[in-house]
Amino acid sequence: MSARLDTLTSWHSDWSGLRVAVLGLSVTGFSAADTLTELGAEVLVLSEGASDEYARLVPVIGARLELGPLTDVPEALREFAPDVVIASPGFPPSHPLIRWTRESGIALWGDVELAWRVRDKVVRADGEPAEWVLITGTNGKTTTTQLTATLLQEGGLRAAPCGNIGVPVLDAVRDPGGFDVLVVELSSHQLWYIGQSEVAGQLVPYASVCLNLADDHLVWHGSADAYREAKSFVYRHTKVACVYNKADVATRRMVEDADVTEGARAIGFDLGTPGPSDLGIVDGILVDRAFHDDRRNSALELTTVTDLRAVGLDAPHIVQNILAAAALARSFGVEPFAIREALQGFSLDAHRIQVVAEHRGIRWVDDSKATNPHAAASSLRAYPGAVWVVGGDLKGVDLGELVAEAGRTAGAAIVIGVDREPVLTAFERHASQVPVFEVIPGETGDVMDRVVELATGIIVGEGTVLLAPAAASFDQFSSYADRGERFAQAVRAWIEQSGS
Repeated sequence: MSARLDTLTSWHSDWSGLRVAVLGLSVTGFSAADTLTELGAEVLVLSEGASDEYARLVPVIGARLELGPLTDVPEALREFAPDVVIASPGFPPSHPLIRWTRESGIALWGDVELAWRVRDKVVRADGEPAEWVLITGTNGKTTTTQLTATLLQEGGLRAAPCGNIGVPVLDAVRDPGGFDVLVVELSSHQLWYIGQSEVAGQLVPYASVCLNLADDHLVWHGSADAYREAKSFVYRHTKVACVYNKADVATRRMVEDADVTEGARAIGFDLGTPGPSDLGIVDGILVDRAFHDDRRNSALELTTVTDLRAVGLDAPHIVQNILAAAALARSFGVEPFAIREALQGFSLDAHRIQVVAEHRGIRWVDDSKATNPHAAASSLRAYPGAVWVVGGDLKGVDLGELVAEAGRTAGAAIVIGVDREPVLTAFERHASQVPVFEVIPGETGDVMDRVVELATGIIVGEGTVLLAPAAASFDQFSSYADRGERFAQAVRAWIEQSGS
C-alpha cells in the first residue's frame, strides 16, 4: 500500500477504494471526511462525540460514523483495516489510537498533509496551485496570519488565511474561486503530524516563520524538546524565505538546522536596527533591508510606530507580528506603500490586547487570548504598572519565571481560577512586593464582577487593569472568548453603576 500512497499527490490521482479512518469529528475531521468521500475513498469516522449537524451529515456525504469511547482501539477500526489514518490535531502522540496506528505500520496523516496532496484541485491562471505560507509560534500566530493575508491582498494577490485560525486548509484548497496564496496557521499539534509524513507528501512552502518559542502544550507533546522539534518542522523544504525572530535564539537555530530548498534565505526581524537581511526599526520607522536592491546601504520605509499607535497596533509584540508579516509579504514582492495602506485599516481580533473601556481614569484591557506565560509577558511589557488579572488552568506550566521577570512590574495582581495556589506561591517567592488579591470561586459571586470590584478599589487616580491570565480558561469559562466577554460585561456594568 505504501507504493500506492506515494502516487496520491494530486486531486486527480486515483483515490478510489482507499480505506481511510478519520479520528475526531470537529470542523477539521469533517473537512477531511468530506474531502475523502468526494475523492472516492472509503471513510470511517471515529469520534467520542459529535454535534447533531456533523452526525447527520457524515452518512449524507457517504462516510460511516462510529461514536463512542476511544480509550482503546475499537473493534470497528481493526475490522476496517485502514490504509491511512487521518487524525484531528487533538489526538496526542500518546493516544492509544495513535500508538496503535504507528505500531501497526499504517500511514498517519493530519489534515494538512492531505490538503497538500490535493492542493491542485483549483489552480491559478498559470496552471499551478496556490503557494503556501506557513506560520507558527507559541504566540501571535493568528494575528500574524491575518496580517499576512491582509498585506498580500493589498498587494493584489488572492490570499486566504486558513488552518488553525479556524478555516480548515482543506476547505481553502477546495474553494472554487481559487487563491494565489494560502496563509496557513499551524499549531504544534498540526506540525507534529506533518513531521510524520512520508517523502511524497511533504510540504514545500514558499515562505515560513516561527514567531517565538516558549514552553507550552508540554502534556500533549510529552516534553519541551518534543514541542520544539514539532515547531521546527515549519521551516522544512521552504523555497524562498525562512523568517525568524532575532530576539528568540531558538527560532534562529531552527532555521540553521532546517533542511530547506536550495536558495532559500534566512530573514530576521526584531525591534532593533536591522542588518542587510532583516526587518526592524530605525528611529521609530519600521524598515525593510532584506528585500531591497541596495540593502547593504539603505532601507525601505514600511510604516512608523506613530502611525501604528494611531490605529492601536503599537504594543511591542504586535509590532513584532507586523514585521514578521511584512517580511512574508515582501517575499512575494508586495510594495511598501501597500503594506502601509493595509496597516492603516487593520484591527486586532477581540480579546487580543483589546481596550474594552476607559472610564474615570481607568483603562480596561482584555488580553484573554494570553493563555500562556509567554503571551502574558508581552502584555505586561506593553502595560507596566497595570493591575494584572492572572490565573486559570495552568496546563502544568510553572508561572515562577513569568512572575519573577514580568510580573514584578505589575502594580498589583488579582488571582483568579481554580488552580490559584501555584500563582500565589510564585508571587510570594519571586515578587513579594506586589500586592496580591484572590478571587475565591463560590464565595464572591461572579468571578469578573469581583475582579472589577477589587481593581477599582486598588487603583487610585489613573491606571490600567490588564486581563492577561497566562492560563487556559476551561476551569471557569467555556473559552478564552467567554472569559474576555465576561470581563467586558463586568466592566460595562461597573461603568453604568458608577455614572459619568
